[in-house]
Amino acid sequence: MREEMTAALKASDRVRLGALRMLQTAIVNREKEVLHELSDDEVREVAAGEVRKRTESIEAFDAAGRTELADKERAEREVLRAFAPEPLDEAAVDALIEEAIASTGASSLGDLGKVMGAVMSQAKGRVDGAAVQAKVRARLSGGP
Repeated sequence: MREEMTAALKASDRVRLGALRMLQTAIVNREKEVLHELSDDEVREVAAGEVRKRTESIEAFDAAGRTELADKERAEREVLRAFAPEPLDEAAVDALIEEAIASTGASSLGDLGKVMGAVMSQAKGRVDGAAVQAKVRARLSGGP
């Protein structure tokens, strides 16, 4: 990441440099929280969180008609995606949900927490929790 920051600095790419600096700050803050140096997987989880924040900001800026800020967030999100894990496709998410339901013995919405915990621990930042929760709710309430 330091090499990327140096290259962005030399190229005067302010958006890229800013996004990388924000990621570096998020990593350092996370290391202070957990009191150890982050592993590569943990760094990817932090990057996935930063990508998620940019996506939420883009939606808010678009809704408010602030296209210039939304465009800046989109550019930053693209930079950060290089450091985030590849997102899981729908079929993989569905398979994780089915596996979690089977392993936890879930049968009703009361078991939502157990299933979500199992799915999210397997997904490790590669899925949107809200989307997974909606799928799990539908599945536990008798949906497809």
